[in-house]
Amino acid sequence: MEIILTIIFFCFGLIIGSFLNVVIFRLNTEKSFGGRSACMSCQNKLSWYELIPVVSFLFLGGRCKNCKTKISGQYPIVETATGIIFAAIFLKFQDIFFLDAINFSLTYAYYVTMFSLLLVIAVYDFKHKIIPDTLSIIFGILGFFGLFFFSDFGFYPHMPSLLEFMSGLLIATPLALFWLVSKGAWMGLGDAKLALGLGWLLGLSRVFSGAVVAFWIGAIVGLFLVLFKKNYGMKSEIPFAPYLALGAFLAFIFELHLF
Repeated sequence: MEIILTIIFFCFGLIIGSFLNVVIFRLNTEKSFGGRSACMSCQNKLSWYELIPVVSFLFLGGRCKNCKTKISGQYPIVETATGIIFAAIFLKFQDIFFLDAINFSLTYAYYVTMFSLLLVIAVYDFKHKIIPDTLSIIFGILGFFGLFFFSDFGFYPHMPSLLEFMSGLLIATPLALFWLVSKGAWMGLGDAKLALGLGWLLGLSRVFSGAVVAFWIGAIVGLFLVLFKKNYGMKSEIPFAPYLALGAFLAFIFELHLF
């Protein structure tokens, strides 16, 4: 039963991931998020069998059926990542699923929304090396809202402690200082804005643990790029939001408390 439900939630995540791709590609463009999907090159409207998450990409060989232009690998990557997010969050709260359906529904909806939004921010930053303020503000507002209604036990309306209120500021302030001292060379201000919402979402222990994991992964990837990628040096710009997002997700799912 658990395996079947996990697969169902994973497939649901694949479908949502397809929409997240639309958001990422059309954000800050003149295109709306509605309307039929079309090839980015020839603008040919896509048929239903070209819109099946991951499967269509593999079936078409990663190319448009009409113009044969290569399809961005972002599509299956984001869809698969969203599927993993949806399945992992189900597994984290599966006990609530079997005990209290309403509690699970509210808890699940909140956390998949937060981590889906975090995925959009991470991919957008990876592509454009900037975090849109609109997304950071929405993420921060939802993170602050969650302080009053969610805990490790699921949906639980309560008054947060002072430390929970301060968790966002305590993680965002060091990153903001990195930006200020380095004049943006070490880190962007957008990372500090994002960290504010992450602190409220995860709590102090997990958010600092996630940040440490993010710095570790970022350092390893950065070193690998410097050593093996041409025209890549120590001064090359590396978007940090993808590492923050990954670190936050790992800290949340695996309950990382390094401090």
